[in-house]
Amino acid sequence: MTRRVHVFVGGVVQGVFFRAAACERASILGLRGWVRNLPDGRVEILAEGASERIAEFLDWCASGPPRAKVDSLEVIEEIPVEEFTTFEVRRHF
Repeated sequence: MTRRVHVFVGGVVQGVFFRAAACERASILGLRGWVRNLPDGRVEILAEGASERIAEFLDWCASGPPRAKVDSLEVIEEIPVEEFTTFEVRRHF
């Protein structure tokens, strides 16, 4: 079953390669969607894929790459699924 989540990650998550690492992890897991920095210092992610892969990705997001310090993880379930074809880093909000 395909699941789509809208995620907001707070803490030390900008300037620590969070977006690049999230994109790489999502691609490894076969997810599609995007990740971007927000002006308030958080990272925003929209990801879709198999439910079990989304769960693995959210577990990873709770800690992020080695230099990140995640303080908050807000997950909003999204419907309907848009069926993205790739996972990408977006540079603008």
